[in-house]
Amino acid sequence: MSLYRESGVVLRVHKLGEADRIITVLTRDRGLVRAVGKGVRKTSSRFGARLEPFMHVQLLLAEGRSLDIITQVETIDAFAKDLGSDYPAYTAGTAMLETAERLVQEDGEPAVQQLQLLVGALRALAARRQPPSIILDSYQLRALSIAGYAPTFDACARCGVTGPHRHFHAASGGMLCDGCRMPGSAIPSPTTVTLLAALLEGEWPVVELADDRARREAGSIVAAYLSWHLERGLRSLSHVDR
Repeated sequence: MSLYRESGVVLRVHKLGEADRIITVLTRDRGLVRAVGKGVRKTSSRFGARLEPFMHVQLLLAEGRSLDIITQVETIDAFAKDLGSDYPAYTAGTAMLETAERLVQEDGEPAVQQLQLLVGALRALAARRQPPSIILDSYQLRALSIAGYAPTFDACARCGVTGPHRHFHAASGGMLCDGCRMPGSAIPSPTTVTLLAALLEGEWPVVELADDRARREAGSIVAAYLSWHLERGLRSLSHVDR
């Protein structure tokens, strides 16, 4: 039986049989990994609490025929403990985990950037560096960018002419000039467009200047853009406190 080590963040768990769980982990070198945690639902389990969503862990796994088996777990960051008692942070974090699972493929390819981004976002949530919904919006824009779906908030997404522009169209990839405007385009405020660009680039001094209206509008645009590329919305977004 071949063994290998991986580091990653637990995204989701679900029951298997009477005492086991299937654990979905975003890993550094193999992307999404689904593996069995034997006996982790028993109160006597040695590492059941370490295999919960939000946990950043180091794993030792044994390769199996259909699913690999987790044989050892070491905690790197216990984000589950930090987020569990804070509803806004917990719901934003849950949306991050669902985003990561939907954007990363089960193809065995490394997901170094996606994992680093997720760990950084969870760490920011745990430290309360910004309002949870703002950290979520920034995380989702940057995760989309890593996945190859970077939106543009300055130049026109269709013809490339330099902005600022008035129209946002998710299917076109961002802001559009008047000549390229598509039916159904949104018209966000200039403050919102500035905020979206800052969230994508991680320019937090600019983000902190935005008012609540711009933040709510930006959140709606991020959700629409994400839904377009995922082909359906995230179930967890409906619970995020904005």
